[in-house]
This record gives sequence, C-alpha cells and structure tokens, in this order.
Amino acid sequence: MSNKRKINYIAFVIGIAVVFAPPLFFYFYYINKLKTHKPLPPHYFVSDGVDSHKVNGAVVYDTIYHTVADLELTNQLGRVVSLNKDLKDKILVVDFFFVNCPSICPRLTKSMVLLQRAFKKNDSTIHLVSITVNPGHDSFAVLRTYADHYGANHDHWWFLTGDKKVIYEYARHQLFVEATPGDGGENDFIHSQKLVLLDRDRHIRGYYDGLDSAEVKRCADDIGLLSIEREKQQLRKH
Repeated sequence: MSNKRKINYIAFVIGIAVVFAPPLFFYFYYINKLKTHKPLPPHYFVSDGVDSHKVNGAVVYDTIYHTVADLELTNQLGRVVSLNKDLKDKILVVDFFFVNCPSICPRLTKSMVLLQRAFKKNDSTIHLVSITVNPGHDSFAVLRTYADHYGANHDHWWFLTGDKKVIYEYARHQLFVEATPGDGGENDFIHSQKLVLLDRDRHIRGYYDGLDSAEVKRCADDIGLLSIEREKQQLRKH
C-alpha cells in the first residue's frame, strides 16, 4: 500500500470514529446503567380498564396507563403537524411558554436548549416540543424568530401555535400540567414551568421543574434510559 493510500485510509478510519463514537458512547453508557438495574422512569396515571395476555397458559393482567391523545398544531415553519403521527416512535419533551413572557419562560427555554445540546448526536431519538399558551400573539412567524434566537434545530424542536382551546385542553386533560379549571377562553391562562416527558407509546414518564438544573439533568438521564427501554425489557427476559 502506497503512503498516499495509507494516509487516505487512516483519514477514513478517523472520520468513521468521529461520526460514530459519540452515539456508541451514549448507547453503551446507558446499557451499563441498565445492567446495574437502574430503574426506568415510572408511568403516570392509570386508566380505567384492564388488559391481559397469556404466559405459559396463565392469564396475566396488565395495567393500562393513560395514553396522551394526538395534537395537531402549526409549527414555526408554518406546517400543520401531528405529535403522534409525524413523531411516531419518538420520545417527546413538552413545555408550555409564550414569547413575551418576562419571567420563567426564557429560563425554561434555556433548559430546553441544554437538552437539545445534550442529545445533539442522538436527536433522532427525541423531539422537543414547546407550545405557546398565547397563540393570539404567537403566530408561527413570531415563533420562528423566537426559535432562531435560541438556536433551535427546526427538525428536532418544534414551537407550536394554534387554537387556544385545543392547547389548553391538551395541557389540562392530557398532560395534566394545570390543576385549576378553565375553558381556554379569553381570560383563561396557563403558566407552567414543568417539562413533561412522553415515551414512544405516549405515556407520561416524568415531570421536571424546568427552572432547576438538577431536575433538567434528571430529565436528560430519563430520556437516555427511555431511549433503550426496549433493550432493558429484553435483558429482563434473560
């Protein structure tokens, strides 16, 4: 092999290592956590009814957890999107904010920025979703400017707007981020600092204080565990 070909080969190997080393490190880091029996994030909210299947001829009853309904809104690119259809098999982190918020929202968005950075090499696994609670002001164009200001990756972080009643119904009765009653009317307002973690099956797997750095780190850890949850289920079977 000539010196030139050796140099090209070495460059190729280094390039492959640079591309694949971070995802592989991420994968094996969390596989090691699984093998040390680190518990998966819990499920929240049991639904009515039961399900069952047979194991060695015996009937086993399964708990049915609350499954978050689909939501269709408009993202910062002006596209009508579906959280369950367009983001099928994705892990979601959802928060609620509004562009002109002078208090908690900028800090909340910065926490989402940290999550985006943490999973930059593995962003095909998760998707960040920020939903405005002031859609009357926050058009998709306004959200696009806001997203760009925070360096959002438009392919993996959506800022959503749409009908206020639909948004508030989703926040209250699907994600349960607000306990007070309301109808999504003109005088109704939700202002939550929670990050909500949804797994691939749209079960709620975690609530985190988006203003607390330790809580944001816990959210990142839980995302990592959920990303290989199926591997852990296989390990438990053996």
